[in-house]
Amino acid sequence: MTTPAKLGVYIHWPYCARICPYCDFNVFKARKASDEPAALARAIVADLEAQAALTGPRELASIFLGGGTPSLMDPAWAAQMIATARRLWTPAADLEVTLEANPTDAEAARFAGFADAGVNRLSLGLQSLDDAALKFLGRNHDAATAIRAAQAATRAFPRLSIDMIYARPGQTPAAWAAELKAAIDLGAEHVSPYQLTIEAGTAFDRAVRRGVFTPPGDETGAALFDTTQQVLEAAGFDAYEVSNHARRAAARSRHNLIYWQGHDYLGVGPGAHGRITVGGARQATHAAAKPADYIARIAETGLGFAAREALDAREAAQERLLSGLRITEGVPLADVAALEIAPSKIADLIGLGLLADDPQRLRATPAGRLVLDRLTVELAT
Repeated sequence: MTTPAKLGVYIHWPYCARICPYCDFNVFKARKASDEPAALARAIVADLEAQAALTGPRELASIFLGGGTPSLMDPAWAAQMIATARRLWTPAADLEVTLEANPTDAEAARFAGFADAGVNRLSLGLQSLDDAALKFLGRNHDAATAIRAAQAATRAFPRLSIDMIYARPGQTPAAWAAELKAAIDLGAEHVSPYQLTIEAGTAFDRAVRRGVFTPPGDETGAALFDTTQQVLEAAGFDAYEVSNHARRAAARSRHNLIYWQGHDYLGVGPGAHGRITVGGARQATHAAAKPADYIARIAETGLGFAAREALDAREAAQERLLSGLRITEGVPLADVAALEIAPSKIADLIGLGLLADDPQRLRATPAGRLVLDRLTVELAT
């Protein structure tokens, strides 16, 4: 019997108690006494049902509840979403079900309920263990609360991933190393350290343009990146992706690997993006961004899509290159054949030390990872 193709399911829960100043995701301030979240939960379940008719039989490799802050939802809603996905597709024996959460006491108190709902992996947005940095980042928790939440997470879930943000104004490599070591000691199997980027349209973007603060320069950013690699490698974490480190292969994010290895994934919930193969063609989907509009589209059409288009061979190959170069295994040359990359160009990049010398795959070297955006553009055009 042939195993159906892998499928990941991303569920976007857009509500947040507070909008972080660096965030450019599709998020909305949670409103008290609103019946919209309950209606959205029902719409997400209906969208899962409708999209299952498009995909046909698949092996369900992962479910990821992201946002926003999905840990603010009623665990019973999460249980229904997870159970629906498990019913519609064939769950893998090692099905990964991840929930994103912030480390507030209120959310930590709900961890047991989400574990009962079927979540087996928590992605905890610590971001920092420094109170001044947390205040700067607009977080609604302090370091002590973050530590309590991580401890509660290790009791409730078999798998824990933590997010950290570095390259903050005034941050030194020594201070970052100490902070990262303290985070590692909390017992997570997976660490995602992200370099702070100033995204257009965010509160931080406006603050930088007003001169409120200045982000670290490229030299400092590179030093902090190097520190990140050194500290995590010394602690036994493998940098299997540019911003993702795992203690062992089994600790890698199966959901993110769905993206990076070019498998299909559904995007469900307001503003969610998806990539599905229908009739042999890879299609890009994008759900309506506002919760009310998403709910209305489900009621009118059964699907939450605001847009759905087939990618041509070159567009699909460009996406495959962009995602595949992020991971250490790289991307098979056969997957990007439509780009018609000249062998001489590959040879030049190998000579510059940016690509590994591999006749079967395009793999960025550590030096190539430092200039990954530029490297990707060079190969894709």
